Amino acid sequence: MNTRNKTVMVFMSSFFATLAHAQPAIFKEADYKLGEKLIAESKCVACHVSKVGGNGSAIYKPQGRINNASLLRGMVEQCNTELNLGMFPEDVTSVAAVLNRDHYKFK
Repeated sequence: MNTRNKTVMVFMSSFFATLAHAQPAIFKEADYKLGEKLIAESKCVACHVSKVGGNGSAIYKPQGRINNASLLRGMVEQCNTELNLGMFPEDVTSVAAVLNRDHYKFK
């Protein structure tokens, strides 16, 4: 296989991987590994369980409250502020991106 064909294959592979994980522009710079780590360290699930019971997942997609990526990021910022978590703006974005990927799926 020549260099041009390899380049095309790498590009196509990257292109389709991007489509498979399409996220809103607001999450373009998100660090998903960091977001996952912060969710675990901040005990988000335990807090959600205390608020809604069960496994805490009922807190996601409350009827009519969060219907786009910006509102999702704003909700994470509200948790950050109310709970004094000390996350930087890029941390909040990373957490929101993980929540979007795993629960909300806004495009």
